[in-house]
Amino acid sequence: MGKSACSTSPQQLESTCFILRALFLLLCCKHACCQCKILRCNADYVAATLNLRGSNKDTAYCNALRSYSHCTRKTARTCRGDLVYHSAVHGIEDLMIQHNCSKEGPTSPPRPRPPAPNHQGFESLDICNYEKNFLYKHGQPPTYQHCAAFGDPHVRTFHDEFHTCRVEGSWPLLDNNYLFVQATSYPVAKSSNATATGKLTIIFKNMKECIDQKVYQAEIDNLPAAFEDGSVNGGERPGGSSLTIQERTPGQHVEIRAAYIGTTIAVRQAGRQLSFSIRAAEEVARAFTEEQDLQLCVGGCPPSQRISRSECRHSGIAAETARLLCKEKLPVEDVYFQSCVFDVVTSGDANFTLAAHGALEDAKMFHPDAEKLHIFQTGVGCRLISLPFLLVIVISNLLAIQLCF
Repeated sequence: MGKSACSTSPQQLESTCFILRALFLLLCCKHACCQCKILRCNADYVAATLNLRGSNKDTAYCNALRSYSHCTRKTARTCRGDLVYHSAVHGIEDLMIQHNCSKEGPTSPPRPRPPAPNHQGFESLDICNYEKNFLYKHGQPPTYQHCAAFGDPHVRTFHDEFHTCRVEGSWPLLDNNYLFVQATSYPVAKSSNATATGKLTIIFKNMKECIDQKVYQAEIDNLPAAFEDGSVNGGERPGGSSLTIQERTPGQHVEIRAAYIGTTIAVRQAGRQLSFSIRAAEEVARAFTEEQDLQLCVGGCPPSQRISRSECRHSGIAAETARLLCKEKLPVEDVYFQSCVFDVVTSGDANFTLAAHGALEDAKMFHPDAEKLHIFQTGVGCRLISLPFLLVIVISNLLAIQLCF
């Protein structure tokens, strides 16, 4: 009879048994990892809460938490000992307490799963639906970024920086592989450095499978509900319907949806100025080269073109009056409120309250993180001189004159 595997030398025996034990542990770990579905629960929760908006967002958030909790309970046995699983369970309990969510109640509808691969592979999907394709490739929805330019203009960048800019003439807001957006500004008052956007040019670059190149151009008192060639979509290509334009409010608000790049743009007119807001997929917003480095939405205004909002030059409306006008539309004294006061004081035009209000409404719809909606900057608002302080200055000057004589 031949020798058994374990009747060899002690060194060989020890080595062989160690390998067998390692293989056994590897198989056990692999089985446990495959059975624990906590990562799927996490992905479903993120997808359900990513784009919550509107008055019922609190209810929808509680529904998502209950779905998350239900998912973790279903996989509790196989996830025993998994740190990610236990962190999720404790996190859900804390969030439900914070948001006053009951443990019993409706849940979110299940997240659609990516289709199973077939012989056609990725080509079987609609290649002009960015969100659907991203979900297929990555197993989760894309992340988004928001940028806006309004009023003076004030620019909110993709990175939530906020600048008030001089930028007279034409400047690029965006210049990447998919989009080019240019704003042309003019002075709002003779004695002021402040400007306002009077013309917007948006170019949707040719994308072979989806759209022909389309150009949208808006000017003051001319906010068309069509592209420059008169069309309202991306053209005759199979994916032409993935680019559409809609008039929300005649002459005041137009929305352009570019589903093929996961992007939505809002163009508004308020008074004698145009504003621009965009919600873009992060992957699209970052698709540019080193040569395309001047983009106000990416880097903000160049330092030489920035204006301090504390330097308000009156042009017919006092700062206190401007504050009251802006407070009616913007109760939170954030950068939108400060920008409103600056614009009304500088221009003497109360319609600039509508520009700041419209930009905030777009941010509520477009910004991916509701907690970052408001930006607060201290020491940059218009300096106000109260009446008592003004009287002190006058009396002091009178006393000084009397002492001189």
